[in-house]
Amino acid sequence: MKIAAPTTVHHHVTGASRLAAHDVVDPWHAWIYYRDLIVVLLAKEFKVRYKSTFMGYAWSLMHPVVLALIFFTVFSLVMNFQFEGYALYLIAGLFPWQWISNTVGTANFYFLGNSSLIKKVCFHRSMLVLAGVLNESVHFLVSVPVILGVMLYYHKFPQLNWLWMVPALVVVQVALAFGVALLIATCNLFFRDLERLMTLGMQVLFYLTPICYPITRMPPRLTWLFYANPFGPIVICWQGLFFEGQVPLNYLAMATLWSVTAMAAGWLVYSKNVWRFAEIV
Repeated sequence: MKIAAPTTVHHHVTGASRLAAHDVVDPWHAWIYYRDLIVVLLAKEFKVRYKSTFMGYAWSLMHPVVLALIFFTVFSLVMNFQFEGYALYLIAGLFPWQWISNTVGTANFYFLGNSSLIKKVCFHRSMLVLAGVLNESVHFLVSVPVILGVMLYYHKFPQLNWLWMVPALVVVQVALAFGVALLIATCNLFFRDLERLMTLGMQVLFYLTPICYPITRMPPRLTWLFYANPFGPIVICWQGLFFEGQVPLNYLAMATLWSVTAMAAGWLVYSKNVWRFAEIV
């Protein structure tokens, strides 16, 4: 079978739908189709996000940097919060949190915003969610040099374990974000109030996540709130890597467990309702 080189999102998805129509598909050809589909969707996300903006990607960097400056001013300068390297601690937590927050915030529209594709062609709708999650992961990885700059200011340097710990954390967070986003994107088709509820919920989870304070400052009677927070362990893992040079393995295990749970829950809800998407959107 000769595969034509598709040039648009519609052509990519149409090719994928032809694959889905056959019981037996060459895995290599399937990989090519869906790889190209994700690349096109990623390109579309970047174009839509930064269309008609003067500063472009710089806006994605400014948000966590400005938040870090605000928290640093309030806690360190105004409230005299004694914490050596506090600015780095903030940055190390805020950038991973932005990845999570942006994914959750845009997840409501992964299906709603692509209604024409869902109605017209047959393809794995989950690819829309995966493309959105990978889009946010690219933004995070591109922001790592900013974190490195703050590390160098505090005379901290990358360690050899970064070679395997960074990919491991990226995989765990992509899995966590994909599971949560798939669950939210599916549920939002049936419960449109979910967008507003998630906005409030993320504000609560932000302060329950040890970003602007170390987890040791959390009162023992409230630590259960941290363990009930699916995003807390992965943020602590990134802070440990950037701030202390090592990832706490107990929190990595917790983050992995949350990722598996989110993937299972998201895929279960998605698979049971995907057949209704075309009539709902």
